[in-house]
Amino acid sequence: MRFGQDSQLNLVLSKHLNPQLSPIEIQYFSMHSPLTTILPDLSLIPPPFMYVAIGIFGAIIGSFLNVVIHRLPREASIVFPNSRCPSCEAAISYYDNVPVLSYLLLRGRCRSCKAPISARYPAVEVLAALLWVAVAMHDGLSFALPFDLVFVTALVALVFIDAEHMILPNAITYPGIAFALIARLAVPYLMGTPHFDDLPMLLDGVLAGMPLWAASLIGAVIGALVGGGSLWLMGWAWEKLRGVEAMGLGDVKMMFMVGAYLGWRLTILNIFLGVLSGSLIGVGLMLRQGKRDMQMLLPFGVFLGIGAIAALLIGTHIVEWYAGQFR
Repeated sequence: MRFGQDSQLNLVLSKHLNPQLSPIEIQYFSMHSPLTTILPDLSLIPPPFMYVAIGIFGAIIGSFLNVVIHRLPREASIVFPNSRCPSCEAAISYYDNVPVLSYLLLRGRCRSCKAPISARYPAVEVLAALLWVAVAMHDGLSFALPFDLVFVTALVALVFIDAEHMILPNAITYPGIAFALIARLAVPYLMGTPHFDDLPMLLDGVLAGMPLWAASLIGAVIGALVGGGSLWLMGWAWEKLRGVEAMGLGDVKMMFMVGAYLGWRLTILNIFLGVLSGSLIGVGLMLRQGKRDMQMLLPFGVFLGIGAIAALLIGTHIVEWYAGQFR
């Protein structure tokens, strides 16, 4: 039986793939998604087992992210040579490279030289594991899941690199923009639903009647302009008014990537969360240092990255709640 010939099957399978689907999305699903016939029945897998497996994979990816975070800003290869101790350059054996567990067994010190190992390493691994589980719980076993996992993983790398070096490497943001555009084309086609937060409103409004893939791509362009374009405009205006650079181009390129992926609604929320959290942290640091320095440099990409992850996971609920206050 081809998917789409049985409306009851459409409803059951679409709800199984993503329990958060709205009635409009279910309708799109039944119209546009013949690919779901290739999926096995995953309902027999106990959710706790699935989440544990995803968390383990997330921790493994987090271990690789530590390599990226350490080497990419130094313009070193992230593939060769094998992982080494930053202090003594001794190669790290495979049994000392198990995420989190090796750090605990070694008590946070290199086996060879006993130099302390940065707590950032297990922190990134644990964070990646938790975020992978959170994304899996958010998406369900849907075609969107691998795309969202890649998006969140890239943001984790950007956040930690910006926190340590105050740069957002083009090696991540440029491919991230291309990835966002590909995802905006592929996910609605694979799932047969708008999926992205901005698409239902666009399809019910100015883009009504347009093919789903085309509307999604236009939504990506709008989101990129709202994200990267607004930051560039704010930075340009501040520089003209105050004569100092207020916004790095790395932040702008990062928000082109984020805006293209999330769409304009969640991107506005993302910028709001980033500015709010950055302002609070900045004021807190000034109070702690006992001085007022309006030129204090903060890694804004950190706050934008955190805001983007929050927008992906809970942004739609926040936007809908806020919009409901005016109805």
